Amino acid sequence: MSIKIIYFENASIEMREILDKYSSEDMYINYWTDLDEIGKKHALEEAEYLITASYPITRELLQQAKKVKLIQKTGSGVDNIDLLAADQFDIKVANTVGINTTSVVEATFGMILSLYRKLHYLDRLTKNGEWKMFEYRSSMYEISGKIHGIIGMGHIGKKVAELSQNFGANILYYDAHRLSTTEETERGFLFKSLDELLVQADIISLHIPLLPSTENLISKRELSLMKPTSILVNVARGKIVNELALAEALKSKRLLGAAIDTWAHEPVNADNPLLELDNVLATPHIAGGTRDALEKVLAIAFENIRKVENGVDPNNLVNVPVA
Repeated sequence: MSIKIIYFENASIEMREILDKYSSEDMYINYWTDLDEIGKKHALEEAEYLITASYPITRELLQQAKKVKLIQKTGSGVDNIDLLAADQFDIKVANTVGINTTSVVEATFGMILSLYRKLHYLDRLTKNGEWKMFEYRSSMYEISGKIHGIIGMGHIGKKVAELSQNFGANILYYDAHRLSTTEETERGFLFKSLDELLVQADIISLHIPLLPSTENLISKRELSLMKPTSILVNVARGKIVNELALAEALKSKRLLGAAIDTWAHEPVNADNPLLELDNVLATPHIAGGTRDALEKVLAIAFENIRKVENGVDPNNLVNVPVA
């Protein structure tokens, strides 16, 4: 009998090749986007393992999936999974925390550089025949010598800080769980309150999970504290930032720019006011999504499936089912 798996995200030919590479002959993968409604119902009834990146794994979905043993998140944040329902249905949930760190860190700096040097904007102008060799130099900046405020000093935050220091930036950070003074001293990180960080930083990047305490953490009041020459980079979760307040701040030039990879609603709504602004760099939740990261993430995902099949807890178990 084959081990039945559902993969919920859109899967290109290249993606399916990676999935085939790390699965085994006794595994059968149903691609959710290939199925009609009857096919989806049948797949859920038979599935033992669910693999999701951002697709919502709801209570209603799990009620149809009576045989599921493991929900495997290909990423770190599990806010798209109903953990309470998983607990109640005796389903393990695992993530791949830390595995895509390098991809997210590199994307963060791609965004910072694009905003500071207006690369995304000037690319479009140049292709449209507008040669703006000198017009924007007075509003372009180097990272060197700037203050980089990092909100969330976990795996990703620390790597972002190290790379920013290599560019010559000074590091401030805010985290609900402060590092030891020894680590702060050794790494050259200076802890600040959130308000202090927002007031002082030139670059602000978000690297925290979405929790009740972090939803709308950056809203109108917080944005008003930031420098008019500052930039905001969100590669964390969309709902951490109040998008309407951010759009207003950017439209009125109270901030230099923002790069947004994660959105309150995904796919982002076409009428989102942030999409209309030239000082916004918008991407579709791809910061952690390189082939390199996918290879590592999916290797762990299928290793976890094999572990659960053998009666062993998966790597990076998020929950403790109560049933």
